Amino acid sequence: MRFAPVAAALSLFLATTASVTSAGEQAPAPRAAMLIAQGQASLEAGETQAAIDAFEAALVVDPGYTPIFLHLAEAARREGLQGKAIRYYRETLARDPGNFAAISGEGAALVEKGALEKAQRNLARLQSLCGENCPETVALQATIAAGPPARLAVEAAGDGTASN
Repeated sequence: MRFAPVAAALSLFLATTASVTSAGEQAPAPRAAMLIAQGQASLEAGETQAAIDAFEAALVVDPGYTPIFLHLAEAARREGLQGKAIRYYRETLARDPGNFAAISGEGAALVEKGALEKAQRNLARLQSLCGENCPETVALQATIAAGPPARLAVEAAGDGTASN
C-alpha cells in the first residue's frame, strides 16, 4: 500500500517521457510530406513564395510536425524576411529546445539582421550543447565571421550621413 503513490508517480513519469520521445521522432503525414517535398523543390528552383505556400499548406495538414518550421524559416530568410525567420526558429525551439539547426539558423538570421551580439549568444549556446566541431557551430561561426550583409553596412553608412 505504501508503494502505490510512488508506483503511480513513476508510471506517470515513464508514460510522459515515452510520449515526448516518440512525438519528436514522428514522420509527417503523407500529404504533408508531399507538400514539404514540393516546397523544397520550389526553394531549390528559387521560387521562394511557392515554397512558402507549400510549407504553410504542409503545416495546416500536419501542425504537429516541427521540422516544417525550419523549412519555413529557411524560405523566409531567402525572401529577406529575417524577423519572420527568427519567429519560425523560435517556434521550433519552443517545441524542441535542443534543436541545433534552429539555434544555428536563428543565429544566422540574427547576423543577417545585424544583431551580432545576439548571434554570439546563440553560438555560445551551440558550443555548450554540441561542441566546437559540430556542423551547426562551424556554420554559425563562419556566418558571424563574415558579418552582416553588405546592404546593412550601406544602410548604416547612409543613416549616419543623411541630413534632412
